[in-house]
Amino acid sequence: FFLQTDVEISLVSGSCKSPIERFWNGSSAMYILQKATHKEKSDSMEESRTDDAVYAPELLPKESPGPLALSVGRAKQLISLYTMVQNPNMTYLGISDLVVLPPLWVRCDGSDPQHTCWIGAEPLKAGNKVTGVNIYIVSCDGPTADKARFANLEELKKEHKIRHHSSVVTTKGFAQYELIAAAAIEDTIAESESNIYVDITWNGVDKILETPPLVSAATLNIALESGDPRSPVFQLYRELQFLLALAEGLRMGVTEWPEPSESESALKLVQEFLTDLKKKLDGDCLSGNKSEREKIKCDTAAVDSCIKSIFGERGDLDFTEQLWCKMKGKCVSSYQELIDCFTLVIKSLELGEIQPWIHQGSSSFLSQLIQQSYHGKMEDVPLSDITPIQMLLEIGLEKMKKDYVSFFIGEPDTCSLLFQDYFISTSVDLQEQVHRVQKLHHMLEIMVSCTGLLQFRHENLFPLTQICMQYYKENPLNEKHVFQLPIRPALVKKFYQNDNPEIWKVEISSGHGQKEVKTTWQVSTNAPIEHGTANNSGLFSDSTVNGSSEERLYFITMTQCSQVQFT
Repeated sequence: FFLQTDVEISLVSGSCKSPIERFWNGSSAMYILQKATHKEKSDSMEESRTDDAVYAPELLPKESPGPLALSVGRAKQLISLYTMVQNPNMTYLGISDLVVLPPLWVRCDGSDPQHTCWIGAEPLKAGNKVTGVNIYIVSCDGPTADKARFANLEELKKEHKIRHHSSVVTTKGFAQYELIAAAAIEDTIAESESNIYVDITWNGVDKILETPPLVSAATLNIALESGDPRSPVFQLYRELQFLLALAEGLRMGVTEWPEPSESESALKLVQEFLTDLKKKLDGDCLSGNKSEREKIKCDTAAVDSCIKSIFGERGDLDFTEQLWCKMKGKCVSSYQELIDCFTLVIKSLELGEIQPWIHQGSSSFLSQLIQQSYHGKMEDVPLSDITPIQMLLEIGLEKMKKDYVSFFIGEPDTCSLLFQDYFISTSVDLQEQVHRVQKLHHMLEIMVSCTGLLQFRHENLFPLTQICMQYYKENPLNEKHVFQLPIRPALVKKFYQNDNPEIWKVEISSGHGQKEVKTTWQVSTNAPIEHGTANNSGLFSDSTVNGSSEERLYFITMTQCSQVQFT
């Protein structure tokens, strides 16, 4: 193939995304053939330019033309060549040591009446010997909203039996539904990479586009980005962003402070907080009045009633956590104000004006100073350089860890070993601790979405939490990762039963083992190929936002298989 000047070849394997995954799920490694792109330069244009000329088009990024397809006739020639060199009976070719090659797929331009978009060849093996080749022809049509162009299932089964001389066929269905749009109220989901969809498979298909039966196998797929302003945990997300800004300032040596808030300054809030504690020194140093505690709890949790019922609220904020609540976000607007706030706190501790309570096990520098103040002796604290920023970062980090743990576990003291060993560990540096808190927030966003949109209960959330925790224990933060949870279709049926699928597919098969052959027919809202008509994806015709009245445009894809036996 390297001698074919009109062809480009590439090996797709491992973690590379397969361009044919929509209609073939065979070998993990394959060759992809497509039309070569020849970049020719115009000598006359080059000669006409002066050395110091600057041309505007050259300053713009050049768009890639994307993959180019070969003619169907040329693709068949290449598939024939591939089949021939895999045939052990072709001794005249002089191939003494035949190597079993990965499958070969060729991009086609759809210029034939069947609109062929791919042709593939897959060797059939018995041990290290090639016994034959499966030839696949994929055709694609559309998009169309005309269901009269859809196939008839009985006709598909009949054609399969005739082509493969089989008397018995089996059918398997697959459907994919998008749930995040179906479950959401109109205009409540911002444009993002977030998506929740369900893949459903079942045996015994009765008709084209049938709704999957409840006995099907289903997998929930979740990919969510944090930071949607309409999320019930958006205030917690903003709190996390301030924590990240402090961590970045500590790492880079420069902190970007927010614009001063129109509300009370952090310094004034801290002064009032300390004054209140001084007045209550003879009583419960943390008690305050009930309305203030409720205000702190709401500010901390920032979740609606649906989320509260599962994740609960924290009512055990200690002194350092309450101090963080006074200073976070737009309250602290400068480095000097941060120094002034900590100066007030340290002075009150040194004079014994306050004796605040802190959580057992708190390891922040400010917690250590508070413990020292119990004994009437504190070390000198130079509030300069990065010290004030690190002090604020530490108390915010401890507070937010407890927030997330209480959301997931209910009581911080009963957290699982995985939380203790990884997510709330203090044995790693501050930057890594912050990174792990980011993972906790992403997990929380996923749980909140499944609870708020899909009305999941604890028995469904618990295995999903375990899946997320295990992934994030082994991988860095990745909000594009798709988390998968096996579920019962009945759990989400109400969100898709009156909706149109994104993908619907029927697979007709006969034979067993290497003799098995399949015919696949599917419709999809997005183009299943990268070359050709992909720009028309996701269109609607006189559609409504939800409901069965929507006339969705579908691409129709047909995959047919035939076998060539060498022995």
